[in-house]
Amino acid sequence: MSAQAAPTGVFPTFEQVFQGLAGQIGMLREMAPRPTLSDETRLARAVDTLIEETNADEAVWLESCIHCGQCTTACHYFQATGDAKYAPMRKMNLYRRVYQREISPMRWWFRLVTRPVKLKDFEEAQELVYDSCSECGRCTMVCPMGIDTASLVHHMRSAMVAAELVPPELAALREEQKRQGTVFGSSPEALRKMVDTIRDQYGIDIPLDKDKAEVMVLSSAVDLVANGNGLLATARVMNHVGVDWTICSDGFESANFGLLSGDMSLWKQQVDPIIAAAQRIGAKTLVIAECGHAYPALRWNPMVRSGSLPFEMMYMSEFLGRQAKAGRLRLRPLEGKVTYHDPCKTGRRGGAFDEPRSVLKAMNADFVELPANREYNWCCGGGAGIFLLERATRLRDESFKIKIREVNETGADSVVVSCASCRLNFEAGRQKNHWDKRVDSLVELVADHLIEGPETGAAKAGGAAA
Repeated sequence: MSAQAAPTGVFPTFEQVFQGLAGQIGMLREMAPRPTLSDETRLARAVDTLIEETNADEAVWLESCIHCGQCTTACHYFQATGDAKYAPMRKMNLYRRVYQREISPMRWWFRLVTRPVKLKDFEEAQELVYDSCSECGRCTMVCPMGIDTASLVHHMRSAMVAAELVPPELAALREEQKRQGTVFGSSPEALRKMVDTIRDQYGIDIPLDKDKAEVMVLSSAVDLVANGNGLLATARVMNHVGVDWTICSDGFESANFGLLSGDMSLWKQQVDPIIAAAQRIGAKTLVIAECGHAYPALRWNPMVRSGSLPFEMMYMSEFLGRQAKAGRLRLRPLEGKVTYHDPCKTGRRGGAFDEPRSVLKAMNADFVELPANREYNWCCGGGAGIFLLERATRLRDESFKIKIREVNETGADSVVVSCASCRLNFEAGRQKNHWDKRVDSLVELVADHLIEGPETGAAKAGGAAA
C-alpha cells in the first residue's frame, strides 16, 4: 500500500486521519498471505517454537498457576464481557499442554492422560492470543504467583507465526514490512517528501540524514501515511530546546510488526538498522516516537539489556519530561481540566509515569488522575495490534467503555495520550460512542503550547543535550 500525499497547508485533523487509516486497514484482509505449508508441518513448527522458547521462567509460570481467578479482576476483556473464556489464566492452557507433554518433568504421565495437541487447537486459540490479549501486563500486577501472562502470550504468538495463523491484518503488514521494509508504504522517500512538505508549508526545519548528531529521533507510519502533525510537532519541540538532532532515512520507523505478530526474526530485521544508524552518527540519545509497542521493541532488546550500546533510548514522553524538568520547555498554560492515559507498554511495563505528568505540570494544567492510574491503569483495549483486527471489534468496543467510565468520573474535558495506537483506539471509541471528550497527543499538545522567542532553542539551552 502506498503512502498518501501530504495535504497542502494545514495537515488534516486526527479525526480525518483516523477515518482515512480505517479505510486502509479494511483493505488488509484481502492482502494477507495464505498458508503455504501442510497442516502437519504447521503443527510441528508451532510445537517446536514453544519448546525452543521455553526457558526456566516460562516453565515456572506454566507450573505455578493456582487457578485463583485474581487475574480476571484485572483483565479489561473479561471485565467488559464476563465471558470466562477470556480469563487470562485460560490463555496459557494450550501452551501448558505442549509444555506438559513435551518437556515437563512429568511428560511421561501427561502423555498418558492428555490428548495430543492438534493444529485445530492452535486455530481455536488464535482469538485468545491475538484478539483478546493486548499484552498489557495488568493481570501480572495482581497474580499472587507473579505469572507474566503477557510474555507467555507473546510466545504463543511466535508459535502462531510458525503455524501460519497470524490474523490477516497483522499478517499483511508483517509481510509488507518483511519484504519491503515499509508499513502502509512509509518508505524513506515518503519520509523525505513529508520533511519537504513541513519545511515548505510550515517553515520548520527537520535535519534529515546528518552525518553526526547527539539525538536521533524516530517517526512512525501514522505520520507518513496521512498525517504529518506528529513529525511537525516533534521538529518544533526539538528546535525549541536546541538539541543537535536528526532523523535517519535508513532507520526511522518506530512500528515493528515483528514484535506485534510474534515474528522475532522480523523484529530483529527492523531493530538492527535503527541501532546501526544511531551508532553511525554517534548519537547519545535515541528518542522513540509516540508508538507504544516500539518502546519494548527497542528498549528491551538484548543489546540494550546487556548495556553494550553507546547511547540511551527513551520514549517521547520521557524526553519531554526531562526537558520540562530541566526548564528547557517554555509553555503556555493549558486550558481546561485534563487527565492522562498511561500507555501499557511505556507505563506499566516501562515505568515512564512521572515524565508525562511533569510536562502537564509545566503547562500549569488542571490535571486530575484517572481512578485507576499508573501501574493499575486500564488498557485502552487496542494495544498489541488489536486496533487493526476487524473481528476483535466487539471486544475492543466493549472494553473501551471502561475507559469512558473512568474518564467521565474525573470530570476532565480531555484525555492526553502518548501512543499512536492508544490514540487511534480512543478516537474510534470517541466516534462510536459520540463521546464529548477531546483526545490529544502529548507531543502535539506541547508543540501547540510552546512560547517561542529569543530565550528558546539553542540560545536558551546552550545546545543542551537530552
